[in-house]
Amino acid sequence: MSGIVLTLTLFFSVLLALGMGTAVGYFLFARIRSRRIENAQSESTRILSSAEQEKVVLLSEAKEEARKTTVAVEMEIRDRRNQQQRLEGESKERRDEIVHQERRVNQREESLERRTEVLESRETGLLTREQLLETSREEVEQFLETSRKEVEQLKDQQLRQLESVAGRTLQEARQDLLEKAENEYQHELARKYWELEQQFKDEADQTARKVIALAIQRLAADVVTESTIKVVPLPNDEMKGRLIGREGRNIRAIEQATGVDLIIDDTPEAVTISCFDPVRREMARRALQELVLDGRIHPARIEETVRKAQLEVDLTIKQAGEEAVFDSGVRGLSPDMIKLLGRLKYRTSYGGNVLQHSVEVARIAGMLAAETGLDIGVCKAAGLLHDIGKALTHEVEGSHAEIGGEMAAKYGIADPVRRAIEEHHDEDKGSPEAFIVVAADAIAAARPGARSDSLERYTQRLEALEGVAKSFPGVERCFAIQAGREIRIMVQPEEVDDIAAPKLARDITKKIESTLTYPGQIKVMVIRETRAVEIAR
Repeated sequence: MSGIVLTLTLFFSVLLALGMGTAVGYFLFARIRSRRIENAQSESTRILSSAEQEKVVLLSEAKEEARKTTVAVEMEIRDRRNQQQRLEGESKERRDEIVHQERRVNQREESLERRTEVLESRETGLLTREQLLETSREEVEQFLETSRKEVEQLKDQQLRQLESVAGRTLQEARQDLLEKAENEYQHELARKYWELEQQFKDEADQTARKVIALAIQRLAADVVTESTIKVVPLPNDEMKGRLIGREGRNIRAIEQATGVDLIIDDTPEAVTISCFDPVRREMARRALQELVLDGRIHPARIEETVRKAQLEVDLTIKQAGEEAVFDSGVRGLSPDMIKLLGRLKYRTSYGGNVLQHSVEVARIAGMLAAETGLDIGVCKAAGLLHDIGKALTHEVEGSHAEIGGEMAAKYGIADPVRRAIEEHHDEDKGSPEAFIVVAADAIAAARPGARSDSLERYTQRLEALEGVAKSFPGVERCFAIQAGREIRIMVQPEEVDDIAAPKLARDITKKIESTLTYPGQIKVMVIRETRAVEIAR
């Protein structure tokens, strides 16, 4: 019983504990649920408020977007309306233009139809005229053929009548006419040739005189007064013995050191130096003057003095060449060529100094080149070096022009200058620069005081010139004037007519060029004079 009671008590206790636990759990659950409900309500309230705010923002943005969309749609609609109106206007203009073009095309078609009708009518008329012209042409040809035959018959009759009257055939008459016409035309051509030749000569002479006169006026040159010194003065005749020395040892030493021949003769107070080389002659002259002034004359002193004189001469040659190059205005010459040019200081030609003459030729050639339009530098260089071969004529065989050309090629002178140097004595194949050098050489040589020539040689040259002119038939008298630069020839008018006078002048010129030697140029003038004389009674 007690077990049942205990069990019941335990059962009820458990039930009571379960009831109490359930009540407590329910109470706790209710409290938790109420808190969750409160939290959910507060969160829902917060969410609702934020949703309301977002709703307001979204609505404002939607309204703004709708407004913008509405404005854009309205603008697009307005643009489309404007575009539609413009297209309608353009389509209307095109329709009007198409209508206008159709109207013009219709008018052209009508005009072409009218022209076609006119052309067809003209073509019909032309065909008719062509038929008429063809008929007329055949008739005209028949008429011309008949007329030609009649003219031929009349011509033959007239020719036979003319031949019977003239007493000669047609061929003979034609030949006579041709001969007469040939003679007349030949005379006329000769006269025209003579007139043109005189005109060209006058113009050329006038131009040449102007150019040469300008060149000569611009030239300022000194008269030649230099001459090669060959005699050394002595203070007394006793000095001759000292120069000879014991058994001639001093004179042999001098001749051996200088390469000259020392001539000691009966000439009072003077010693003569003989040598074909002007440089060695100058060196010997300076050495002798130094020895005479010093008074100490023996082989050792002679060798020392000669070496000193050689150095002085070399320095003088170099300075002379440099001065000549500076005075003439020529550039680009090598030192060897300048030294070779300076050797011309001791070279003479026709009594004149060759270096001074070369400088004058260079200056005149430059002036002539400036007047004629040629290269001034080339002409100046060719004028300065045209006689450079004369510095070596005693050492090298050949003419000074050939030697000068070889030296120019050796020392690198420009080809136009070299050609002018080689050809300045050969006018037939000379270049324009060579011709300028020839003219400048003649001008420089012909001026007063440039050259000294003996009276005998001058007279012989004039006589030879007149003799050449008198050797031709028909020459009555001749006179050499202008110092042999011009010859005037009087011819007999009965033997030499106006046509033969130019030919006679050319023949005399060719003979002068082939037989005579002369400086510069010679002008040949043939004069024919006719006189008509009548007597009044």
